[in-house]
Amino acid sequence: MPDSPRSLARPPASALAGEIVDRSGLRQAELARRAGLPRSVVNAYVRGSREPGADALVRLAAAGGFELRLNPRKPPVDVDRASRILVQVLELAEALPFRPRRELDYPRLPDRIGKGASGR
Repeated sequence: MPDSPRSLARPPASALAGEIVDRSGLRQAELARRAGLPRSVVNAYVRGSREPGADALVRLAAAGGFELRLNPRKPPVDVDRASRILVQVLELAEALPFRPRRELDYPRLPDRIGKGASGR
């Protein structure tokens, strides 16, 4: 179910309850009656002041004409591709020339502290 502007500020389960109410086309009172829940509880779920459990969500979905299912989730990142890119970056970093410097290009900290205090 897509994110509606109303669902963005609520916990995920409450947002899902709100989506069920919105998409079912039923009033909260009718959906609550069909689900066997008090209307005040459904309203609390939709507002996000109370978070529904799995059983309540299943009952709400069924009352609204929907079915909740679990589907396998793809990882947000392709692990094989990410590991290949990481190897390429590390190989590139190793190939870059490294020239250690004896002295730093900026003043040493004790020199900066001494000048900063008297220069103000």
